[in-house]
Amino acid sequence: MNLPNQLTVARLFLSFVFVALLSFDEVEFMKTAALIVFVIAAITDFLDGYLARKHQLITNFGKLMDPLADKVLMCAGFVLLSRLELIPAWMVVVILSREFLVTGLRLLASAEGVVLAAEALGKYKTIMQIVTVIYFLIYLASQDQWLNFLKPVFNSFYLGPDHLGMLLNWVSLILTLWSGCSYVWKNRNMLADC
Repeated sequence: MNLPNQLTVARLFLSFVFVALLSFDEVEFMKTAALIVFVIAAITDFLDGYLARKHQLITNFGKLMDPLADKVLMCAGFVLLSRLELIPAWMVVVILSREFLVTGLRLLASAEGVVLAAEALGKYKTIMQIVTVIYFLIYLASQDQWLNFLKPVFNSFYLGPDHLGMLLNWVSLILTLWSGCSYVWKNRNMLADC
C-alpha cells in the first residue's frame, strides 16, 4: 500500500478516535484533543491527494477510499456537533443524504467497472465543511480550562454558534447541495438504467 493510501486509511482510523474523544466531551481536555485529532485527520486529506498527484501514485483504491474517508470524517463531525446542538439536525440530515447519494452513485459506477473520482466542486465543499467543523471544535475547546481565554473572544465578537457559526453552517449546506447536484448531473448516465 503506497503512502497516500496509508494516509487515507489513517484518516479512517483518526475518525473513530475523534468520535471517541468528542463522545466524552464532559471530561477535561477531551474537546481540545478532539480538535487536534480532527485537524490532523483533515491534514491527511490534503496530503494524500497532493502526494498521489505529485508522485503519480493515483490508484483505484485511492479514488474510491479517499472520498469515502472524507465522508466518514465529515459525517462524524456533523453528527457529533448536532448532538451538541451546534448544528441543526435537519442540516445534518440533508448533508448526510447528499453524501450517501454520491457514495451510492460511486458504488453503482463501480459495479459497472467505472471509478468516479472526486471533482473540484466536491473538494471545495469538503474544505468548507472542514472549516465549519474546526470552527465549532475551537469554540468547544475554548470551554476547556487551558483555552478558557478564548471564551471572551467568542462572546465579544459574536463569533459563537449563533452568528458566524450559523453562517458557516449555511455556506457548508449550500456548497454540499450544489456539489451533489452537479455530481449527479455530470454522471446521470449511470442512472440511465434505473
